[in-house]
Amino acid sequence: MSPPRTARGVATRRRLLEAAERVFAKYGYAEASVSRITEAAGIGQGTFYLYFATKLDIFNELVEDLNHRVRKAMSAASAETTNRIESERAGFRAFFTFTAEHPALYRVIREAEFVSPGALRLHYTRIVEGYIQGLTEAGEAGEISDIDPTVAAWALMGIGEMIGMRWVLWGDGDQGADADPTASGTNQVPEHVFDEMMRFIEGALRAPADSVANPGATTPSERAKP
Repeated sequence: MSPPRTARGVATRRRLLEAAERVFAKYGYAEASVSRITEAAGIGQGTFYLYFATKLDIFNELVEDLNHRVRKAMSAASAETTNRIESERAGFRAFFTFTAEHPALYRVIREAEFVSPGALRLHYTRIVEGYIQGLTEAGEAGEISDIDPTVAAWALMGIGEMIGMRWVLWGDGDQGADADPTASGTNQVPEHVFDEMMRFIEGALRAPADSVANPGATTPSERAKP
């Protein structure tokens, strides 16, 4: 459907997306409904169909919207840094802050595997493309080790998702909450957990000593070339 042409229309569409985020997170795709979304938004059902054709349509749009916002938050945080390790630290902090404020990111994305596989693939692809580019540039600058940027990008994304799920989504409460994937927590990742995670990441990405001392030095793979 065509985007709204007025400020009022843009605001109405945004209200529907925000309501959909809450409804899909609370009820899941199967139990969510257009009526629940419009009720949460305070908007009549008829108005919904001016902006979205179906429940699946707004679900797909929500996946894209969450993806755009989390990438924007991570990029803004990383833009203030001067090297790749600092960028990783700032980007992960921004990611965990966003997911604490928007736990639907986890729940909606996981449901997309079954509801809309194309939306799921698009979500991860858009994130990992930026990651690969950043890691490639950092490798060429000698800021990180001679590591395959594609493998590293997917591994780092997996670390963020699992750490966030355990401490942000599930919370840091009693043992029962730790083991319950439906527990609803919106906590920040504890500082000691964040530090241990970054120590692990830094160990994996750290550039060889000669590259750190001489940023212009060739990487191991370049030195191995005939």
